[in-house]
Amino acid sequence: MKGLKILISFFFGFTGLYCGCGWAQFMPAVANKTYLLSHAGLGVPLKDLADLRMAVVTADAKKYQVFIDQLNRYAHVEVLDFTEQGLHANRFNTFIVTGTVDELKAQQLYLLQCGLVDKKNMVLCTFLTQGQQAFLQLGGRVTELLYPGFSADAQRNMAMSIFGGLAITSGDVSQRTTQTRLQYTVDLGDTYDLGKMANRIDGIANEAIRERATPGMVVMAVKDGQVIFEKSYGWHTYSREQQTQVSDIFDLASVTKVVGTTPVIMHLQEIGVLNLDRTIGDYLPAARTTNKASIPLRAVLLHEAGFVPFIPFYKNLKPGDMQADSSATHQVKVAEGAYLRNFYYQDRMWPEMLMTDVKPMGNYLYSDISMYVMQEIAETQTHTPIDKYVQQLLFDRLGMTTAGYNPWQRFDKSKIVPTEVDKSFRKGLLQGYVHDQGAAMAGGVAGHAGLFATANDLAIYGQLLLNRGHYGGLQFFKAQTVDLFTSRQSKTSRRGLGFDRYDMDTKKEYPSKLANASVYGHTGYTGTCFWVDPENQLVYIFLSNRVHPDVSPKLLELNIRGRILDTIYEAIRQPKSSLITL
Repeated sequence: MKGLKILISFFFGFTGLYCGCGWAQFMPAVANKTYLLSHAGLGVPLKDLADLRMAVVTADAKKYQVFIDQLNRYAHVEVLDFTEQGLHANRFNTFIVTGTVDELKAQQLYLLQCGLVDKKNMVLCTFLTQGQQAFLQLGGRVTELLYPGFSADAQRNMAMSIFGGLAITSGDVSQRTTQTRLQYTVDLGDTYDLGKMANRIDGIANEAIRERATPGMVVMAVKDGQVIFEKSYGWHTYSREQQTQVSDIFDLASVTKVVGTTPVIMHLQEIGVLNLDRTIGDYLPAARTTNKASIPLRAVLLHEAGFVPFIPFYKNLKPGDMQADSSATHQVKVAEGAYLRNFYYQDRMWPEMLMTDVKPMGNYLYSDISMYVMQEIAETQTHTPIDKYVQQLLFDRLGMTTAGYNPWQRFDKSKIVPTEVDKSFRKGLLQGYVHDQGAAMAGGVAGHAGLFATANDLAIYGQLLLNRGHYGGLQFFKAQTVDLFTSRQSKTSRRGLGFDRYDMDTKKEYPSKLANASVYGHTGYTGTCFWVDPENQLVYIFLSNRVHPDVSPKLLELNIRGRILDTIYEAIRQPKSSLITL
């Protein structure tokens, strides 16, 4: 194994990096001082995350907590100390080893090289502190990065460099990289008046909590690929026992339509499995003898198929359909202590949807049935449950680590924001179980509802759409596919294909007064919204649980979501450089 010999010396006030390939002296003014010393193995930025089982190895997890937290914004990364590395080697295929020169002693580097023998992927991240000198000899499947200094910013920048959140611009041209993922910027105050924007958002958010429009919320905004605002407010409930965190997982309600179901349809249309001008009957044998057989998929996605808006399935339950404990006949868990009869969706709900009346096509009539239908079509064509399909297609590869259905199966309850105290159906607090009754009865996975996620997950997906199908160095969709589904496609409504859009009737101020005709996304009944603005290269996310403890109309009446979006618009439309100082 050919070794890479690097002599490193660092002194505050004068900084120089020298190696066999002739690194030039760099200036301290460079924002990201990360150097890429070796681009072997995986290389950076890391690309497809689906197959990477990652662990960060460090002598002091507390000392490197900022580094670890920043890594986890991009992918799930577990933490090991040097003594555990060998014990858990089989669980991981990628190790991110970090420390200062003093911490990366011979024993630790020996363990690192043992990993190389086992053909593991290695990323070595070294931080230098004042007066340090080191002689490192590594090679093989190792990607090596160095940061001249140690601080919170150094840790963030190093972590962002690994995943492409920051471009590596220092050193030799051949060892530089470009930004491929979200950048979590600490301060953009020189460009925008973010302090004024934050104060105004704080005021609107606190008004919402004070007026009991919602007990808590998370607000996030991404501009030009950089996170310019991210903050949590309030509590999980009005009892104020647990504060809301930006890392909390929310029930997205109908945002599921454009994050869970529509991207699957986009993919299937793109690869030729589906043709939007063919009919439901062409793809669903069970629909061929019904009044839905001749309805084209395009009309379904535009909510112009004439379907009834929704069916309150839970009101049709009969004695014996639900019980408090699981059994051989009742294994569909719809909440704590509430189990539905097996195959209830297949035997009763789906047949009922197929038999409902339809109105003449062409008129806009928003319907949850539309996305039940698109889910059935997707699953029939792929022979895969839609939750598993979208997980493999997008979430795992993008690093959307919390996005998914039935989070009660995967996460501690404390990480999931509760929704309604359901008094009519499930008789208790819903936490980790989908709020929508029909989706719950379908096993928690439905085309119109059921998806849970953090704001960070939605920001990743939003940036993918802004990039017109590219993210993290990979192409997920063709640009024309994203353009087709997200642009206005109806002569009778504002809708895109699956996506909601800006309303051309400016009196409606939807989704906000200052929004523009390029904006697309969706809202959710639980008090959520997700909007993408190509004109301003902006992603806006608002997550709340306005249905707790029961449904409140005040979030809508106070126009909380729209006012916050307008506050962001006001900030980005008048950069500091354009302001006249008197």
